[in-house]
Amino acid sequence: MQTLNQDIRDRKFKRVYLLYGEEGFLKTSYKNKLKEAILGDDTMNYHYFEGKGLNLSEIIGLADTMPFFAEKRLILIEDSGLFKGNADELVEYLPDLPDTTCMLFVESEVDKRSRLYKAVKKVGYAAELARQDSAQLARWAAGLLAKEGKKITGSTMELLLSKTGDDMENIRSELDKLISYTLGRDVITSQDVETICTTQVTNKIFDMVTAISSRKTKRAMELYQDLLILREPPMRILFLIARQFNQLLLVKDMAEKGIAKPEMASRLKLPPFVVGKMLPQAKAFTREQMVSYVQLCVDTEEAVKQGRLQDRMAVELLICKQF
Repeated sequence: MQTLNQDIRDRKFKRVYLLYGEEGFLKTSYKNKLKEAILGDDTMNYHYFEGKGLNLSEIIGLADTMPFFAEKRLILIEDSGLFKGNADELVEYLPDLPDTTCMLFVESEVDKRSRLYKAVKKVGYAAELARQDSAQLARWAAGLLAKEGKKITGSTMELLLSKTGDDMENIRSELDKLISYTLGRDVITSQDVETICTTQVTNKIFDMVTAISSRKTKRAMELYQDLLILREPPMRILFLIARQFNQLLLVKDMAEKGIAKPEMASRLKLPPFVVGKMLPQAKAFTREQMVSYVQLCVDTEEAVKQGRLQDRMAVELLICKQF
């Protein structure tokens, strides 16, 4: 991201950029920043292509065309699938892309072994915009609050992130709510977060599994009712419970092998702060208990599909199951 920020700041642009990765908020943000920095209000020299099956000859023809009364022509190509398929025509062309044209790819899926990916890296810049860890998210969120004259303590920030998860778009939305809610005050408190911020479904599942491990059946059922009120289908809740136990099983196995938390996070494709919360939860179960609960989830799903149990009741019985 440092390279992108510097290019935008200096107005010195590479011929090709590729934005990819799991963090959609960052991809959209840098896509818009690059577009604004390269073109400003110019629409005559802007071309947008989206989806698979693009006409590469047409794109190359536009790229070879001099911009109309401007320094740059921008060609934005989004979710093309070119980095997972055959794009030889474009691969051969990129080294000859004129300095007057900037080609910007924004992709959901990228194969780093592809010829096009290697060509982009050679001619321009490829930026992987991955999920941010808790420290990065906290700095970013605190910066947004500071611009609005708001302060927040470390513990309150941790509470906020525990509710929002690591999705930056969701965090930004919750920050906007907090800023509006605390008009006239400069400090955001934990009570503000508890009052105004929405707990994500996956966080409620985490709390539900914690309640199950602590044999707090009443609390687990309250969380289940909350999810039903939020119109979460019982079978999706069942799937999320099973996924949570599967992840806990993996965390426990990796912890017993001495694998560090950052490596666990990388393997599970989860933020480190989420893995940090999962470690004590994994210790609360034996390996046999977790395997048994995953099997119960499978058996419950089968019972619902065969019509032996109604879905809502089936999940209730699962939650009430004692180890």
